[in-house]
Amino acid sequence: MNYSELTRRYFESAANVGELTGAGVFRGAAGSLEGGTWVQFDLQINGGAVSAARFLAFACPHTIAVSAWLAEQAVGQKVKALLPEGVPELRDRFAVPVEKTGRLLIIEDAWLAAAVPALEYRG
Repeated sequence: MNYSELTRRYFESAANVGELTGAGVFRGAAGSLEGGTWVQFDLQINGGAVSAARFLAFACPHTIAVSAWLAEQAVGQKVKALLPEGVPELRDRFAVPVEKTGRLLIIEDAWLAAAVPALEYRG
């Protein structure tokens, strides 16, 4: 499969991999190992903004690249119950084949599972 330059860059040097712990950390996961795509996001919230973000993924290069990019983009932003970009925009940005759109929806579900509870955090 041919991957875009952006996908290759974020897949080959994925930063923000791992887990966060402590006060103000919210974790969300979606997908399954059996299904071939599983993604987890950890968001550290301080003053209503994301101060750190990490991800773990069992997935294809597109999914890992998009997850790494999202974790990078989130830092310094106000926490919100939306991805920094919608699924169609992410699909275009990373040249994800339309048949892999379901994997982007798993990323979105994992993001929302972490971000929605974080909206209520007052730390």
